[in-house]
Amino acid sequence: MDHAPGTAGGTAAVPGTRGTGAASPAPAPVPVRLPDHLSADPPTLLTAHGCWYPSADPTGEHVAFICDRAGVPQLWSGPARGTEAHVLDGDPDPVTEVSWSPDGRWIAYTSAPGGGEHTRVLVVRPDGTGRQVLAGAEPGSSAHLGCWTRDGTALAVTVAQPSVSGAEHTGAGHLPADADGAPVAGVRAPGAAWSERDGTATLLGGAATHRAAAPPRDLAPAVRAAAGHVPDLGRVRGGGLAAYLVDPDGANAPALLYSEEGAASLRVCDTSPDGRLALVRRGPRGRREALVLDTASGRTTFSLHVADGDPWIGRFSADARTVWLRSDTDREFAALLRVRLDEHGAGGGVSVAAEREESALDLLSVPDHGRWALLAWNVHGATELESTGLPATDADGDTGPRHRPVLPHEVVTRIAPLERGGLFAALAGSGRRPGIWELDQGLVPARAGWSARDEDAVPPGRPPVRPVPLRCRARDGLTLGGWYYRAPDRDPGRPAPCVIHLHGGPEEQERPVFSPLYHEILGRGLDVFAPDVRGSSGWGRSFVDADLGAGRFAAIDDVADCAAHVVALGYADPVRLGVMGRSYGGYLTMASLVWHPDLFRAGVAVCGMSDFATFFAGTEPWIAQSAMAKYGHPERDRDLLRALSPMSRIDQLRAPVLAVHGEHDTNVPPTESEQFIRAARGRGVPARQLTLRDEGHEFLRADNRRLYRRAAADWLERYLGSNPTP
Repeated sequence: MDHAPGTAGGTAAVPGTRGTGAASPAPAPVPVRLPDHLSADPPTLLTAHGCWYPSADPTGEHVAFICDRAGVPQLWSGPARGTEAHVLDGDPDPVTEVSWSPDGRWIAYTSAPGGGEHTRVLVVRPDGTGRQVLAGAEPGSSAHLGCWTRDGTALAVTVAQPSVSGAEHTGAGHLPADADGAPVAGVRAPGAAWSERDGTATLLGGAATHRAAAPPRDLAPAVRAAAGHVPDLGRVRGGGLAAYLVDPDGANAPALLYSEEGAASLRVCDTSPDGRLALVRRGPRGRREALVLDTASGRTTFSLHVADGDPWIGRFSADARTVWLRSDTDREFAALLRVRLDEHGAGGGVSVAAEREESALDLLSVPDHGRWALLAWNVHGATELESTGLPATDADGDTGPRHRPVLPHEVVTRIAPLERGGLFAALAGSGRRPGIWELDQGLVPARAGWSARDEDAVPPGRPPVRPVPLRCRARDGLTLGGWYYRAPDRDPGRPAPCVIHLHGGPEEQERPVFSPLYHEILGRGLDVFAPDVRGSSGWGRSFVDADLGAGRFAAIDDVADCAAHVVALGYADPVRLGVMGRSYGGYLTMASLVWHPDLFRAGVAVCGMSDFATFFAGTEPWIAQSAMAKYGHPERDRDLLRALSPMSRIDQLRAPVLAVHGEHDTNVPPTESEQFIRAARGRGVPARQLTLRDEGHEFLRADNRRLYRRAAADWLERYLGSNPTP
């Protein structure tokens, strides 16, 4: 699709607008210099800490990473094979992403002021000097990282249009003291309002998307023209996203790459070595797509559906005649696809380069020279890592050979390849905190000296519990997965009080990694069952899509079916069952308590949605755009969303409920917890809310995380423990 030229004041603009009108793109970022931050490392450092999100310098001798040794995720740096690491930015704002420039001169990172969703992008020199905010410094704005250009002279950033001048958030925020907490009546809507979706499930609102009927190994028919194949969901409220190239040295003005009004997501994942092409990921959840852009004209030359999950979807080859993508187009599980490009960047053919039966490609990482790729496969929640050679040109044939290292822990969360060979990997497992390991050219792993030791995962006396996988069948026959954690010293033949814990997303997946929250609950003598109900990732696209539309009622029933399964196995005591979850899991907790009021004796709902109408009115515009593809359109699907809202059945609530929320959460505003708790208390149900200061949708500060864990465990022990409160 050809794009109309778009400019922003004071910028060198590249044509590249796309969206629902001729509105101006989000304004170009204005870099803000900050004082050099050379303060000493904090005097008290946590022994049980995590290190994650590695990014190496061009030599591979030093690594920048995120570490919470000082109690909050901060930017750190250390030698690859040394033991002494140091803080590069000691501010208390949590850091979420890190990227070292290809020329080694800058380290870029994303931080979240106040722990909220309005993030900003900063850069700092490796010695801690030159710190500046590249994007997101303006009041009400937000920004996140894209890729560096191959020569390291510019960084791609995505900026969000401020919601309103000078305002931090336009959503509902908190309820006033005299707010009405009355429930909203609703009825279950029929499924006839749903239109077909690309795949085997249905999509709320909008026209049907195109589905190519190509066989799995010949995807050429799936190459689609960029114009019009993604239906417009319409705008909930104002806002837009725009991607710019920003020069940290300030020699060049920001250049607009692409903008979209009412966008759900936007990230620049790569630029070709010659700068002619850019690879962009855009679209709402379940309908992400990769775009190849001609940077000179702003024209989209190629597009293809790509998988949800990790936003770094692919890279160009060294000659820019191939783009390697992590995609699940026309298939159940994401694979490595090879897209051949002509001299203008148009797609000339798509083929499968690497795939696995019943396993999805989780992470894809390719060094700049493009001679090999690192692939992380999701095998029922655990990771299998492999390195595979990539052909340099079309004439070089197929991929291979492949090498698969033996990993010391179950899950890989990030891969940082080295140009000379080898990599740094962030590993997590059921017996340790997240840590960073170097794998040499022979892919032999060695723990970085500044990562915590496995034995320091928890204080001495009670080691972490290794979970066991469980599969159970829902009432409609769908097979569900999950992990069961047995409390220490529990008699294996005696049913125990059990907490069903529900992850967020809903597209997230329960994986066998150490959870301090589970450790706290298990220490109170309570078991934990953490299932993947329908809508979770890791089990194929059909499973992810199975909760769309009226299928969300079945997802609520899945929670009850999981509880019934562990009771039938003799693991769980049927009269001492609890339910808790965060984000979508918080919604599902509230929904389970009102749809199955006699099943659970207590609940803990964390950052959950209690009413879809107020959620859509209060969340960030780009979050609302993405959420519509998952839950439904707030206008066209109003009846169904009302029927699915826990507030519509609040009169059915029986079990005591604790709600936990971050005060700066603009993803799911605190109003969602407040109205549910107020309505529960108005009906005489024991209910309380814990609001965590300086936190957003994620709880990132060690003191707040500890407070949350203890409050949740106290609540559950109070109602499920050996001497439960009636």
